[in-house]
Formats: sequence, C-alpha cells, structure tokens
Amino acid sequence: MSNEDYLKDISEIKNLMNKSSRFISLSGLSGILAGIYALIGAAATYWLVETYSNGTLYIFHGKVFWLCMVVLAAVAFFSIVTGIILTTRKAKKNNEKIWDSSSKRLLINFLVPLVVGGIYCLIILSQGRYGQTAGLMLVFYGLALVSASKYSLGDIKYLGYTEIILGLIASYYPGYGFWLWVLGFGIMHIVYGTWMYFKYDR
Repeated sequence: MSNEDYLKDISEIKNLMNKSSRFISLSGLSGILAGIYALIGAAATYWLVETYSNGTLYIFHGKVFWLCMVVLAAVAFFSIVTGIILTTRKAKKNNEKIWDSSSKRLLINFLVPLVVGGIYCLIILSQGRYGQTAGLMLVFYGLALVSASKYSLGDIKYLGYTEIILGLIASYYPGYGFWLWVLGFGIMHIVYGTWMYFKYDR
C-alpha cells in the first residue's frame, strides 16, 4: 500500500472514532438563527425597559419584569426548537442517529452547568441584583459549551471561551452587561453559526 492509502485508512478510522464518541450533527444554521432570536429578544426587552421603566435597565417592577422574563423564555424556546429541528434534519441527511450514547453525553454535559446557572440567576433576580445576571448567564452558558464540546464538534469550545470572557467582563462592568449579553448571545452566535455552517454544513 502507498502512503496515500495509509493516510486514507487512518482518516477513515479517525472519522469512525469521532462518530462513535462524538455527536457531530449540530447545525451551524441553528446557531445563526439563535443569534437572530437573541437580537430580537434584546430589542424587545430594551423597548420595554425604555418605555415603562424610565430607561433604567436594572430596575424592573411587576409587569415589566415578567414581560422581560417571557421574552427571555421565548428566545430560549425558539432557539432550542430550531436547534432540534435543524440538527435532526442534518443527522438524517448524514444517516446518523439523533439519539445515541454520544448525544446523551452531550446533552448531560451541556445541561448540568446550564441548569445550575439558570437556577442561580433566578436566585440573583429574586434578590434584586439585576446587574449581575447578564454576566452570570454568559459565564454559565460558556461553561456549558466548553463541557459539551468534549462530546461534539471541538470548535464549540471557542464559542464557550468567548462567552466566559464576555461574562467576566460584564461582571466587572455591570453597566455594560446588557450590551455584552447582546454581543455574546446575539452577534457571537451569528458569527459562530456562520463559521460552522461554511466549515461543516456545506
């Protein structure tokens, strides 16, 4: 066998190992759409605060607070549903299973830090410390991505590191928390999703 044949065999073995240990059918397009949903949600939240809370991003009272929570929940819901639909479609196209041991490991490693972070953010909100929530959301989301990257496309960890850095900056400069949230969940998702789409989906 020639060197090219050996390299081809090694490449095929590597691909088989990746498929057996990693869930690689994540859709880049779902990342783009998640970023768009986040930007729309941020715009709606900003309008609510500017209109009904005198432009103060940190002080929410009653109806405005719960409307903002509904917007945030809607962004998360549509992002998750879109991700499931597009990822399922990609997996079927590649003749891969959507629910196997690798996807289970991916989901567990993603959800543990994300759920813990979500609960902690709710505790912070209930205490009225609104300025810290944007940074905390970014940090825990970044940790979830880094944790899940071991069982999926390794590139995900770079988005995770970016989210963590933005979250730490938001924690140090809470006055810019809203805009850093927009940068992390909105713009960075679009940039990452576009990169992943052209690298893996096309």
